[in-house]
Amino acid sequence: MGVEGIRAFLAASEAVQFAGQKREEIYRWVDRTLREQDYVQLGRADKGLVRRYVGKMTGLSRAQVARLIRSYCEKGAVNARPYQRHRFAARYTAADIELLAYVDRMHSALSGPATKRILEREYHEYGQAVFEQLAGISVAQIYRFHKTAAYRQRNSSYQPTRPTPISIGERRRPEPRGRPGYLRVDTVHQGDQDGCKGLYHINAVDEVTQWQVVGAAPQISEAFLIPVLEAMLEQFPFRIHGFHSDNGSEFINHTVARLLNKLLIEQTKSRPRHSNDNGLVESKNGAVIRKHIGWGHIASQHAAAVDRFHRQFLNPYLNFHRPCGLAEIVRTAKGKLKRVYRRWATPWEILRELPDCAGFLRPGVSVEALQERAAAQTDTEAARDMQAAKRQLWSKIGRRSA
Repeated sequence: MGVEGIRAFLAASEAVQFAGQKREEIYRWVDRTLREQDYVQLGRADKGLVRRYVGKMTGLSRAQVARLIRSYCEKGAVNARPYQRHRFAARYTAADIELLAYVDRMHSALSGPATKRILEREYHEYGQAVFEQLAGISVAQIYRFHKTAAYRQRNSSYQPTRPTPISIGERRRPEPRGRPGYLRVDTVHQGDQDGCKGLYHINAVDEVTQWQVVGAAPQISEAFLIPVLEAMLEQFPFRIHGFHSDNGSEFINHTVARLLNKLLIEQTKSRPRHSNDNGLVESKNGAVIRKHIGWGHIASQHAAAVDRFHRQFLNPYLNFHRPCGLAEIVRTAKGKLKRVYRRWATPWEILRELPDCAGFLRPGVSVEALQERAAAQTDTEAARDMQAAKRQLWSKIGRRSA
């Protein structure tokens, strides 16, 4: 096809394109076309026609067509260059990987930083020339080698670090079956301020009666937490059978486990993806502690004073004079289960109405003594004394009323 034929083709053709899909086929066709038209000897206008023709037939962009024609004019041919993948130079050889595997086997697979230090010492301090390349290896590269097949073939004993299961406490929901003494426990932090640590409230609520005991500790480390827990458990009028918490280390540790084992108390902890396992005490965190103590910072040195306030005023008020809602599960018209609160009673009233109430009480605690304590003040009188004690506490620790 001559130049005139190309001109006629471009004028009449709208949708014709080169059928070949492979790059080599397209390049061969371009090379053949340029040779047939003697492209180098054509005038400016005719060269433009050929460029348009090549672009239309191949579907290449103007820049690609120009690049191929330039290659033809300079080299006399249009050749597809073979694809060459860019590869970084290999810094570490198979011998280096084998040496790393040998070192790990001899040292029983130390951590990455420890292994790196050993490789550095082998070369710099002991003069082992074979370690020259590995002496500059990074910790990340060591861990990358651990995942390669080449390394695992040479060190089949290597295993990545496995999480150690904590055997303290059983992951399940407590089953009190209508009996008091199954506690839900949580901590509430009173915030930090200007680098000063705030105290922690320890909140324990009985699942059946909602009997609540609150304590305060300067820290939640074992040394501070255990005395507070012991004092809190003694404030419950009934025997304790279960202790349920979330998975925080303040409760899931061997010291707390020994304390509960000594008291023959079963320890359980919340299950994964069951956010309501400890929902009762978490609701009391907001409805009681945040309501009466607030969100403001209280320094840890005031923990003893706050704990005395809890023991002498807040806890008696909560258990003898503050009504709680008793949830009743009903099924709606759509078949959904819904909690309805039709009855409100104090924890002491709930405990008193249990069958064989006296049989649940600790030795030395009687129904008569508890009733006498409940009747010593009216609900409002107990609330008044609790609020007065709270104002006095705030004045001592230099805090505004919550």
